[in-house]
Amino acid sequence: MILDKFSLKGKSGIVTGGGTGLGKGIAAALVQAGGSVLIVGRRMDVLEKTAKELSAYGGPVIPFSADVSQMGPISKIVERALKEFGRIDFLVNNAGAIRRAPVENYSEADWDVVVQTNLKGPFFLSQAVARTMIEAKRAGAIVNTASLIAYIGGKNVPAYAASKAGIKQLTMSMANAWAPYGIRVNAIAPGWFVTDLTEAVQKDKGRNAEILSRIPMGRWGNPDELGGAALYLVSDASSYVTGQTFVVDGGWLAN
Repeated sequence: MILDKFSLKGKSGIVTGGGTGLGKGIAAALVQAGGSVLIVGRRMDVLEKTAKELSAYGGPVIPFSADVSQMGPISKIVERALKEFGRIDFLVNNAGAIRRAPVENYSEADWDVVVQTNLKGPFFLSQAVARTMIEAKRAGAIVNTASLIAYIGGKNVPAYAASKAGIKQLTMSMANAWAPYGIRVNAIAPGWFVTDLTEAVQKDKGRNAEILSRIPMGRWGNPDELGGAALYLVSDASSYVTGQTFVVDGGWLAN
């Protein structure tokens, strides 16, 4: 049955940035589909609250505090997931950072924070997770979070644009490398969603109106509307899909 292919029963994995926003919406979908999830973020209080909320759907949902922009926690994230679940079947690289400033005044410090969080961290965490899959001779799925900005450039977000375009290319590179091991790597490129990262833009009446005028559906997306795409890419329903970036933008690129 086709619906059985969407089931994550017996499967487990990691969602970074899983305490709030898009990550929380994705984690909720994966738990509802039967998955066990380690949600990773920097604020343990937020993670614990989210884990308790999502556990109502099933689980287990385990909170784990770590900064994925740094190399040190990478191995600890993987070790904790293996300790809790015994295996890693999927990874969703969702943790992200954004810094806004005029391009001519953009600082090295802001550049480093954004690129390390959005590009370096996902690569090395994916590498660490893939090694466990390869060693166990177990197929798996990795889903990266790109962005609509990878296609359109954005305004005053040069590091974010570069990092998200990089994620799109990295997704294809990893997909090519790990396909022989049964590891599929895809990405989701969200458009304008209501999250903490977009709060400043939401509050800017002029920019908000400009954005809404370009979205055929006429509204911002809600985090839970990303869960279906993530579940598809994580589950066996997408068993012949790899190296792709799925845009979820309310029609922005079609306009």
